[in-house]
Amino acid sequence: MERIKIFDTTLRDGEQSPGCSMRPEEKIRMAKQLQRLQVDVIEAGFPIASDEEFASVKAIADSINNVTVAALCRANDKDIDIAWKAIASAERPRLHTFIATSEIHKKHKLKMNSREVLKAVKDSVSRARRYTRNVEFSAEDASRSDLDFLAEVVEVAIEAGATTINLPDTVGYATPGDYGAMFRTILEKVPTAATVCLSAHCHNDLGLAVANSLAAVENGATQIECTINGIGERAGNASLEELVMALYVRESHFKVKPNVLAEELYATSQLLSNITGVKVQPHKAIVGDNAFSHEAGIHQDGMLKNALTYEIMTPETVGRSVQKLVMGKHSGRHALKAYAEEFGFRLDKNEMQNAYALFLEATERKKQLNEADLKLIFAMVKSRNSEQTVRVEQPSQNA
Repeated sequence: MERIKIFDTTLRDGEQSPGCSMRPEEKIRMAKQLQRLQVDVIEAGFPIASDEEFASVKAIADSINNVTVAALCRANDKDIDIAWKAIASAERPRLHTFIATSEIHKKHKLKMNSREVLKAVKDSVSRARRYTRNVEFSAEDASRSDLDFLAEVVEVAIEAGATTINLPDTVGYATPGDYGAMFRTILEKVPTAATVCLSAHCHNDLGLAVANSLAAVENGATQIECTINGIGERAGNASLEELVMALYVRESHFKVKPNVLAEELYATSQLLSNITGVKVQPHKAIVGDNAFSHEAGIHQDGMLKNALTYEIMTPETVGRSVQKLVMGKHSGRHALKAYAEEFGFRLDKNEMQNAYALFLEATERKKQLNEADLKLIFAMVKSRNSEQTVRVEQPSQNA
């Protein structure tokens, strides 16, 4: 079974989602969880953006092992040089440079002609290659680019030393048929494309990001770029958890397998929600509250007889518990620790002790604590505000 690389851009493209910005220490926490998830590449950020962004990327590069750490840079010398300074200490550094290739971007944004773009591709990839052999080139807005020109761009980038070629659907315009055909066409027009890693990067403006990414896999892509919970610009990026589980559940169809540890998916999703404060909708596939819920009587009857009647994967597969433990004053530390891990909180012994003390205090005011109450306790312990009073949600009059 061939391996498909999972390139996580939660900390770069995902963080650009309104309301999802993270402090440096939060980005490091998220990066370490992505390492536990066993993604192949973590795109740590865009170092040229600010001094704080540079410091965050460097801190991630210093602290992550066994995972490639990528830094994004535009196709110019200054961007590339600063990006390399940020990730030079990484165990597996990657420079990721890009320039737009569609007519609308060339004319209105870049104000460059095709010849100038091709030169920028060659120069930027060549400069990045001086620093590392692990160079990714992205043809921004590839899905709206002329295919003959796109083929020229890909050929020039490979000749200059790029080892990964990314063909993004930057504005979420493509359909699965068109996007898959683009990969197939590039492989036909550029013989050397088969010697490098071809990558898919899809946005969700029409709700097709996951479908387009899978179409790319069916047509030769060997890397998928995605984010936890699908966060990102505008309507977001392709959702990592949906892509990974589609590849696992339909392995016989796609005939590729990711290296991702599926049991860490839910904890990773929960951690991101806790950090950003942005929750996923209840009906979100894989990680939503209702993803494994059944209310209809017919469904419940089928589930009681055989879970396979209405579930194509088990909650345990993605790190979710089948039965929720009722958390009240008689609950112990083991149950509390299980919930902490499920929600993405890694508590040491002292933090666990503090969390349990806060938990017992809260149960004096409320008989049973819900998920929101528990997450608040864990977040307070992590942020060292455990001396604060836990304000639990009061049960409704109908409860």
